[in-house]
Amino acid sequence: MMLKYLIKSIIILLFYLTCVTQVFSLENKIIVKVDNEIITSVDIINEVKYLKALNPNLSKLDKNKIYQIAKSSLVREKIKLIEISKIAESKISEEYLENIIKNIYSSIGFNNKKEFIKYLNNFSIDIEEVENKLSNEALWNQLIYRNYYTKIKFDERKIRDEIKSINNETYSYLLYEILFNSDDKSEAEKLYNQIELSIEKNGFENTASIFSISESAKTGGKLGWIEEGSMSKKIVSEISQLKNDEYTKPILIPGGFLILSVKNKKKIQKNLDIEQEVKLKIKSIQNQQLNQFSNIYFNKIKKNVSINES
Repeated sequence: MMLKYLIKSIIILLFYLTCVTQVFSLENKIIVKVDNEIITSVDIINEVKYLKALNPNLSKLDKNKIYQIAKSSLVREKIKLIEISKIAESKISEEYLENIIKNIYSSIGFNNKKEFIKYLNNFSIDIEEVENKLSNEALWNQLIYRNYYTKIKFDERKIRDEIKSINNETYSYLLYEILFNSDDKSEAEKLYNQIELSIEKNGFENTASIFSISESAKTGGKLGWIEEGSMSKKIVSEISQLKNDEYTKPILIPGGFLILSVKNKKKIQKNLDIEQEVKLKIKSIQNQQLNQFSNIYFNKIKKNVSINES
């Protein structure tokens, strides 16, 4: 009797496991192949959770739109992963990674990593998954720096003269961006019209998630608070006349077209440390140029990658 019961239990268990496996296989389909890298439906579901955690406004979009954003985000990640897999370095230092994580959680309003981890748990996201993503992005940035650092250009004397002419009273702007590119002028105008319609319908942040090719798209295009002294005169002249929530026309930069939105603006008083300000301005210029080189390089290697959707 006991043996019959045991056999029956095993049969039921095997049937249950078979059903679970079949259901999971149905759900976890291969959606995109990027060369030999695959993106599954479960990968996209997890990416949706990750993007919503970084930009809660994303939840206002319809599910299909969010799905497409997540898929595009993963395709971009896979293309970068394929490229960085060709280099010898495969790790970044723990200290560097912790600084990157700090920048992420600070940008979305958390004071420490513990708070950030607790927040991620609400979305069923492990911090290890986030660390892996950020590590790969850091390796990509190192690749870009190594390939392009000799092409970074700035005039330190001019920067120093500009900073010396700055008054102690200056402005800081809370900025968001949308970066897009097009090789054809009429196509660029058409894309900009679509972006304008989307901003009207979905807001600037969600439109950044939909259209922007910048890494900031994952946080709704957020750049954070940036002082006038850290920006070019061209950018300052474009944004200084804007009211809160207004945005610029497309600004032509190397690698694409940039749209900036001013979310807030504040006047600040500061005692200028000329040498410190020069270092900050040079670092800002370097980062801007490296971001531009990153987009140029990405567009270049993307042409040689096979992307097949199921």
